[in-house]
Amino acid sequence: MIYLRLFSEFFQIGLFAVGGGMATLPFLQRLGEKTGWFSQQLIADMVAISESTPGPIGVNMATYVGYNVGGFFGGFVATMGLALPSIIIVIILSRYLAKLKGSKYLDYAFYGMRPAVTGLIAAAAVSVMQVAVFNTTLYKTTGVITDFIDPKKIIYFLIAFIAIKKFKKHPITYIAISAVVGLAFRF
Repeated sequence: MIYLRLFSEFFQIGLFAVGGGMATLPFLQRLGEKTGWFSQQLIADMVAISESTPGPIGVNMATYVGYNVGGFFGGFVATMGLALPSIIIVIILSRYLAKLKGSKYLDYAFYGMRPAVTGLIAAAAVSVMQVAVFNTTLYKTTGVITDFIDPKKIIYFLIAFIAIKKFKKHPITYIAISAVVGLAFRF
C-alpha cells in the first residue's frame, strides 16, 4: 500500500535527518533513486518551492512528494511520517533533559554530530548546485566536459550571488527577480 510506504520512508528520513530541512536532501535523493517517485531535477524544484513558501523545508518537501505520489492523503501521511520522529524524540528528551544537562557524554555526542550534519548539508548543496547550475544529465549521456557547463546558468548564478552579497535585500526580492528572469529567458 502506497500510504504505508510513504509513511515508512518519510519516518526514516525524519528519524535520521538530523540538522533541519536541508539535511533531508541526501535522504530524498536516495529515495527518488530508489522509488522513482521524483527526479533529481524535481529535488531542485522542490527546494526552490519549499524555500519560497512558509514553513520548514523538510515538511514542505515531504508534503509535496506525498501529494504527488498519493494525493491529499499521501501528502498528509508523508508529512506525519517526517514529523513524528521529532515529536517522539522531543517528548522523550524533555523528560530527561534536566538530568542530562551538563553531561559530558551528551556534549561528546553533539560534538560528533555537528560535522556529520554539516557534511550532509554540504553534500545536499553540491547536489542541488549540480542540477541547478550545471548540465549533469547531459554530461552523463555524452561524457563531453563542455556539455557539463551551461554558461547561462553559471552567469546567472554569479550575478545572483554577487547581488545577494552586495545589496543585501530581502530574500523574497531575489526569488521574485529570479522567477521573472526564468520566465523571460526560459533557462
